[in-house]
Amino acid sequence: MSGYRSLFRTPEFTPLFLGSAAQTAAQTVGGLALATLVYRATGSPLLSAVSMFGSSLAQVLGATVLLSGADRLPPRTALSAIALAFAAGTAAQALPGLSPGVLLAVVLLLGLVASLGGGVRWGLLNEILTKDGYLPGRSLFNVMSGLAQIVGFATGGALLTALSPRACLLLAAALYLTAALLWRLGLTARPPRAAGRPSPSVTWRANAELFSSRPRRLTYLGLWLPNGMVVGCESLYVSYAPHAAGTLFACAALGMLAGDVTVGRLLPAAVRARLATPLLLLLAAPYLLFGTHPPVPVAAVCVTVASVGFGASLVQQERLMSLTPDALAGQALGLHSAGTLTLQGVSATAAGVLAQLTSPAAAMTAMAAGSVGVTLALATAARRAPVRPSAEPAPQRTPS
Repeated sequence: MSGYRSLFRTPEFTPLFLGSAAQTAAQTVGGLALATLVYRATGSPLLSAVSMFGSSLAQVLGATVLLSGADRLPPRTALSAIALAFAAGTAAQALPGLSPGVLLAVVLLLGLVASLGGGVRWGLLNEILTKDGYLPGRSLFNVMSGLAQIVGFATGGALLTALSPRACLLLAAALYLTAALLWRLGLTARPPRAAGRPSPSVTWRANAELFSSRPRRLTYLGLWLPNGMVVGCESLYVSYAPHAAGTLFACAALGMLAGDVTVGRLLPAAVRARLATPLLLLLAAPYLLFGTHPPVPVAAVCVTVASVGFGASLVQQERLMSLTPDALAGQALGLHSAGTLTLQGVSATAAGVLAQLTSPAAAMTAMAAGSVGVTLALATAARRAPVRPSAEPAPQRTPS
């Protein structure tokens, strides 16, 4: 495909795109509102970070028992049901009188539901678009995500000065309902991509097959670990700068947008393939400056520059798809999504613990240093790995 515009001429792309935009906006507004609600009630950086990113902790359970549904459930029904579940859960979080423990329990339950969503959505995108269209399509989704986060965090920050966090949670629930309607009315009733019923045993077998290849294992680790640690840094924005957290989140989204456009649209494939490690290093390095506790304007610049490095995920996803047979595409992408979110939740929790023991600035610096170390270790391991195991033939991919 020649560019972003041609994607919208593909049937079903537009409703999938618009529904995802509404869902991303709901996640940003709702996440910021919940983190603010919990921080105001407890004053705890740990609980604030877990309330915003803790749903990711449940992704690991979903990845081991539910993920086979990514290829074995009708995509339209699955996406609509997941969005409705999030609408109900977010509305429940807005109820007055709920303790932080109950709020976090709802967060974890929604994370379990969400573990299926990434595989369904990206598997459907891979099915809707041709082989050559997946990378620009995923890039455009990332651009949309960046814009929705910029608008969502900026709007959420402004709304929190005028409205209560509970009112913002109800707004997020309405956005989830919008996503469910767009998907239900705009997508066609496609059959599942694979035969059979989803089950834990099927999920385990497919995950084992995906991990049987060393190049795929290294690709997954590169997708999960370095950016997960940086999200741990992001989880501390509320406690680092309580009155400017929305600004920092918006700057992070702006940097991510710039990285996705550059990698997905401007760089030729030969150049793009060599940039995964440099981009991952860029993603973490600016956060090392937080050890000096920079003022908000300087922190905002660091966050913006660092987030350009999120463009590395496009390079890594392209490689993952080249290493994965079509029959496992949905589960492979779902495992990527679930693993990424799980590590983000683990990192947010670890960062919150460090911040509780030291300070948010010190914890952000430590997480960034860990990300740099992991990136260098994985780059060294990848240089020692063959391009493709000799026992594993290259998977043949056909246009959808």
